[in-house]
Amino acid sequence: MTTQLRKEIDHLQKQILNVGALAEESVQRAVRSFMTNDTALAKQVIEDDNEIDHAEVEVEEECLKVLALHQPVAVDLRLIIAVLKINNDLERIGDLAVNIAQKTLHLHDFPPVQPPDKIEIMAKQSQEMLKMSIDSLVSSNSQTALKVCELDDIVDDLNREIFFSQRELMSSDPSRLEGYVEHIGVSRNLERIADLATNIAEDVYYLVEGEIIRHKHKMDY
Repeated sequence: MTTQLRKEIDHLQKQILNVGALAEESVQRAVRSFMTNDTALAKQVIEDDNEIDHAEVEVEEECLKVLALHQPVAVDLRLIIAVLKINNDLERIGDLAVNIAQKTLHLHDFPPVQPPDKIEIMAKQSQEMLKMSIDSLVSSNSQTALKVCELDDIVDDLNREIFFSQRELMSSDPSRLEGYVEHIGVSRNLERIADLATNIAEDVYYLVEGEIIRHKHKMDY
């Protein structure tokens, strides 16, 4: 590897970690805005999404530049491919955080409905998975990446439980229909964040071990 390529890859790694930090912070604030009905914070999450979008574009452009100028192979090529995919997933996570924030704003116009406790549990689990996936990227730790993949079942189960509980409440108390619908929506967004964190972890595993595990059954991890 040339000195120039090493410098550009180091810079690329710093860029993708910055996108990860922005996405992680956006999810944290979006969840907090929803759980506390903080519309000012929700608006800030929506406004700040432009920063994530801009950072995502910069990473993609940097990846394409490195590919064009240096034609990397082996481990270096794996890194750039992984960064391109992770970059896209982090931008989508930012969009999901915006979705949650928008639901905070929407519910502000209706009578307050206390979110189910399991949404808070689910939010913590999804955020922990996102943090672990980024940590696995920082440390090139394939075992941490595998742990993220294993945790995805917990979030999936919580999402199903919230869906059925809120659907029952829609029938018994239709006057609060908007709240129950949005609770399901937030749950679905959190489930998608966990899915994307799992995608990132799978890409980290590929980066470290050179093995694609995306289509393997979870019991094989």
